[in-house]
Amino acid sequence: QVQLVESGGGLVQPGGSLNVSCVASGSIVSINVMGWYRQGPGKQREMVATMGTRSRTEYADSVKGRFTISRDRAKNTVYLQMHSLKPEDSAVYYCYVHAVPTVWAAVGASRDYWGQGTQVTVSS
Repeated sequence: QVQLVESGGGLVQPGGSLNVSCVASGSIVSINVMGWYRQGPGKQREMVATMGTRSRTEYADSVKGRFTISRDRAKNTVYLQMHSLKPEDSAVYYCYVHAVPTVWAAVGASRDYWGQGTQVTVSS
């Protein structure tokens, strides 16, 4: 089994900063991608930021220049630093991992995993 445990999030005023982190644990052979998605009220889940192999990063246009994703490979942890937060950033933020679980190592297959989500609210 693979577990993703998120921490951080909460309430912050517009223009403020907030950090979230996620630790992946369990029977993992390798992690290909770690990242963050979010889902606001009445909206579809959207990609916020991801970091893949060779530390290649992708960001949603709406967060470029304000959010920074980083990863500690030794700790299987991904971080998201959020600055200059706006009310429209309010959402449930989900940790995302694409990994090869131990049980699939022989065939080299991989799959997606999701965290339980952490609420980020930007409001005065």
